[in-house]
Amino acid sequence: MADYRRLVAWQRAYTLVLGVYRVTGGFPKDERFGLISQCRRAAVSVAANIAEGAGRSREKEFTHFLWIARGSLTELETEIALSRDLGMLSGEDAVPLLGLTDEVGRLLMGLLKARGAIPNRNHPPTPSHD
Repeated sequence: MADYRRLVAWQRAYTLVLGVYRVTGGFPKDERFGLISQCRRAAVSVAANIAEGAGRSREKEFTHFLWIARGSLTELETEIALSRDLGMLSGEDAVPLLGLTDEVGRLLMGLLKARGAIPNRNHPPTPSHD
């Protein structure tokens, strides 16, 4: 795989991590081991799994790590919404983060479709050769 830093999905995920760190710095200190930690870990996991998958030698491994990144992304979306609904995160801060999670999700799905991991209307899924 080419340099992971050239992948738009990784670039946007990295931007998301920076945003999550910025806003969680203002969370109540008693959330240090709660939502602060969970949000940060999930955000880092998205970018890190894209990078790790891109660094693997086999396409199947890259696809596997893209799915892990997708799972971490949905976890992060839930944590951002929960933080907003609990009053720890303003709507003003939540909206751009949720917009970024949506964008990263679309980019991940595009990468997965390009690898045949998601059926396309025009092309059947690529069979797995384990």
